[in-house]
Amino acid sequence: MAKNAIYTLAFRRKREGKTNYKKRLEFLKSTKSRLVIRRSNSAVSIQFVNYDPDGDKVVVTLHSSKLESFGWKFSKKSLPACYLAGLAAGVAASKKGVKDAILDIGLQTPKKGSRIYAALKGVIDAGVTVPSSEEIFPSKERLSGKHIVDYRDSAKTLPKTFEDVKKKILS
Repeated sequence: MAKNAIYTLAFRRKREGKTNYKKRLEFLKSTKSRLVIRRSNSAVSIQFVNYDPDGDKVVVTLHSSKLESFGWKFSKKSLPACYLAGLAAGVAASKKGVKDAILDIGLQTPKKGSRIYAALKGVIDAGVTVPSSEEIFPSKERLSGKHIVDYRDSAKTLPKTFEDVKKKILS
């Protein structure tokens, strides 16, 4: 090692691959709420977050397991569940005064028609303005669960249940 060598240690979250600080700075400069969508193997989590110098403030949080309280008895990670979770989060955010937001998917890979975009479609249908393109959303048939009903003949009640849950969220 050379004498007087200078070595700068990167932030821990950057070293671990958890945070892209350049992208985060762009989000913070916009002064809009961030719509943070994170998916796991069993559910999806949706948050509306505002920047504060003392630390980010979460305005609304909704986990797809909350759909059970609306009568959803199926998978919490399916496209219809993600759409309904986004719809419920969007309604709650609208009630708290959030009118527009910017999508923050973190380090997840954006894929056309994915669960992330199903949740985003739900937020937009709830009345929150988020810049996006119609091309990235799943089709209406997939959002309503028609592909699941076609696959499982025994689940013929799914579209009716989907519409019932959607009405409960919007009321």
